[in-house]
Amino acid sequence: MRHSGILRSWHEDRGFGFIAPTQGGRELFVHISALPRDGTQPTVGETLSYELGRGPDGKIQAVKVLRQAVGTPMRRTQVAPTQRKPRASRTPKLIMAVLILALGGYGYAKYEQRLSKYTQDPQPLATGEWAPTVPSAAPSRFSCDGRKHCSQMSSCAEATFFLKNCPDTMMDGDGDGVPCEQQWCTSPFAK
Repeated sequence: MRHSGILRSWHEDRGFGFIAPTQGGRELFVHISALPRDGTQPTVGETLSYELGRGPDGKIQAVKVLRQAVGTPMRRTQVAPTQRKPRASRTPKLIMAVLILALGGYGYAKYEQRLSKYTQDPQPLATGEWAPTVPSAAPSRFSCDGRKHCSQMSSCAEATFFLKNCPDTMMDGDGDGVPCEQQWCTSPFAK
């Protein structure tokens, strides 16, 4: 004969609890072995149906326990310490990856746009428009190597380079800016 009662306490770590019979009377011991192994965990306060039986010690206890709320046998669930956690959804990671790629593409497009402003070919000037002349920075074939006097030079151009670019030269005796006037730079057109 089946009886009904309410689960008053449950000790998961010890594997037992107590049922208070609906008809009244003393609470009944219920062991984990009386519960079907169907994956649900006993919940304190739920209504159960059970049969009476004797335990190994000869005392009366609840056996063949069923859950009344769902009409299925109550089951025991023990969470193993090595049980895996449910896998997290990949959707947030996918959204984050797409967002990073989109921002990277946008940033690269802006970079290219700014770079193209500086690498465009210069636009030709309209007729009559003035443009400043900038001397080209062609590499010089001369270098300051410690020579200071006109007798050490081999041309007017070399003497002019040394006078303009090298310190402590002694090639412009009259201070007019023309070096080596007696040896190399004798005429205004000398090179």
